[in-house]
Amino acid sequence: MAVRIAESVPAREASRVVEIGPGRGALTGPLLERGFRVLAIELDRILAAGLAERWGSDEGLEVVQEDALEVTLPPARPGEPLWVVGNLPYAITSPLLFRMLDQVETAGIAGMVFMIQREVADRLAADPGTKAYGALTVGVRLVADVERLFDVGAGAFRPPPAVVSAVVRLTPHDRFGLDPGHRERLRTLVQSLFGQRRKQIQKSLRTLPGFSLSPEAVARVARRSGLDLARRPETLSPEEFLALDAALEESLRT
Repeated sequence: MAVRIAESVPAREASRVVEIGPGRGALTGPLLERGFRVLAIELDRILAAGLAERWGSDEGLEVVQEDALEVTLPPARPGEPLWVVGNLPYAITSPLLFRMLDQVETAGIAGMVFMIQREVADRLAADPGTKAYGALTVGVRLVADVERLFDVGAGAFRPPPAVVSAVVRLTPHDRFGLDPGHRERLRTLVQSLFGQRRKQIQKSLRTLPGFSLSPEAVARVARRSGLDLARRPETLSPEEFLALDAALEESLRT
């Protein structure tokens, strides 16, 4: 399984790879065997020391004992794209994804390969109008394409967990030209509306803190966005959320 994950990184030998949460090195070894230069981010002091002792810098491995939720990735190097891989803990999968996506430009990230819970993979790949579609889906797909690669059964682990995992590949894109401030504003909008996913968008815009729009303002947003705001947020595509955000910003300026 670890070998298959390493083989899912479409990078040439000697490429830079950041591994999130390597633990005892089950994936680290296959990454090094492919000839990658690996920067391993491990929070646990004992595990970090064990990785350094096992492989050392001569094997192309650098170990940093740090929290991946707070780490700042190495700056981008011209002609040296960076890949990020790892087995992400369920409890912090969403913030970790966004922490990495927010550093795409500064670190020169070409792509990411993560093993996550299958439930989260379902959410990332979900279509509008489905139960799995939500704020995480929209937030990620506004800045990255999602490819679901394969599932990993519980039998691949010792002891076996109670859940099935899946491996996904995220490829950053800049189709919408979103700067960091715009991305953050969109996330706030998307998360606010999905917090009331069963309500009509027009009702949420009138009642949610931070919006509290008058009926006239809601009507202007509907005209400028071209959207039927009687719809629920779970039916809007990422592109339609962009249109809604643009109309809201225009309405606030006038």
